[in-house]
Amino acid sequence: MPISLESLTLRELHTAYREGHMDPVAVAQHCLALAAAGEPGLFTCLLETRALAEAHASRARWHASQPLGPLDGVPVVWKDLFDVAGTPTTAASALRRNAPAAQHDAAAVAALTAAGAVAIGKTGLTEFAYSGLGLNPHFGTPHNRHSRDGHRAPGGSSSGSVVAVDAGMALIGMGTDTGGSVRIPAAFNGLVGFKPSIGRVEATGVFPLSATLDVIGPMAKTVQDCAWAYYALLGTTAPELQLPPPGTLRVVVPRNVVLDEAQSEVLVRFEAVLERLRASGARVEQLHIPAFDALQALTAQHGTIAAAEAYVLHRAIVDGPDAARLDPRVLARIQRGATMMASDLVILQQARMRLMAQTRALVGDAWLLFPTVVHVAPLVAPLDADHALFNQTNVRTLRNTALLNVLDWCGVSLPMGYGEADMPLGVLISGPSGTEDALLPVAAALEQLLAQG
Repeated sequence: MPISLESLTLRELHTAYREGHMDPVAVAQHCLALAAAGEPGLFTCLLETRALAEAHASRARWHASQPLGPLDGVPVVWKDLFDVAGTPTTAASALRRNAPAAQHDAAAVAALTAAGAVAIGKTGLTEFAYSGLGLNPHFGTPHNRHSRDGHRAPGGSSSGSVVAVDAGMALIGMGTDTGGSVRIPAAFNGLVGFKPSIGRVEATGVFPLSATLDVIGPMAKTVQDCAWAYYALLGTTAPELQLPPPGTLRVVVPRNVVLDEAQSEVLVRFEAVLERLRASGARVEQLHIPAFDALQALTAQHGTIAAAEAYVLHRAIVDGPDAARLDPRVLARIQRGATMMASDLVILQQARMRLMAQTRALVGDAWLLFPTVVHVAPLVAPLDADHALFNQTNVRTLRNTALLNVLDWCGVSLPMGYGEADMPLGVLISGPSGTEDALLPVAAALEQLLAQG
């Protein structure tokens, strides 16, 4: 039968494998063929030899009725920050095209491989993972496949991974999220994106941006698919999520910051989400979240933790002759860290710890809920033509998600319909650090509720 993965979930793929309607080798060959024909910027390299070997091993396990678990035979793509043995980790930078090949898989790659996943290739991203829009002048910017009026941004920085999943080249797209780089692409492309808490997933072998804030997370079509990928990253096989009744949920909608500058369609769709929750019996409350105002003020006065750490990591390039070879928009963001003083970073770190505790106590046992991004994916051409517009748009794109990176809340972005130009929108449900096991079933319950209409 013809293979199409664009609308397939992991559960449906399992059924097809079990019943013999699909085969891991044929699926891998299909994904590799689509990837090879893909546009510039989507993949930095394909892993054909590895993928086919992994697919043949999976086929043997399925034929023996001994699959390793939910990810056995599942095609996965890896953002090119993850070390994959035998390939360079380029971080989508022209300066790293010929970097030495990695000697070992990153811990996350090894974990999913052990779970039976099939690695299709390494995907493009914003250079050094430092943007929420996903543009890259060196390797190319993948097209957002939902665009009907021109080339719209795929979201970043995990741009290639999200587009590959949306195009049916994989069922799981692995990314990293420092300020929203998993949840934003998911929102811009109508997919689910899950950011765990900091430190939950082993980061060995992943090219960093911010040692403090970097998190590894999956993008997929459903919360359940993201959950299976997440637990495989932890080295465990989890059962299907047990969804709580929507009427038992308590959500808090911040009164401040997160709806500022929102497009009208975003407000309409978000209110529809709230109405559906209220109709289900869920408690929907509004609260002023002081930490959000405080973080914006701190950023304006002292800069950001990510900028300081990115500058320390890349200072030899930024302060040297190779600076001109960087994307100037990425260079400008990194250079902001050069102007920060040690006292700025200390103030930011101390305030962060205080605001984390304050927000957790204020929200209590509720879940925070607000739009992932307050606008749809923007057109790329105006952003390329005007760096000031790019910077303004990038800041607005990252704002809602980045607040929760700093506060270390885990979160799931879910599709919530369409906005301007029929582009996808996302709603973000989040919980305090360490609440992943409770958040994922809640997010799946919300996903099911939103799918009912």
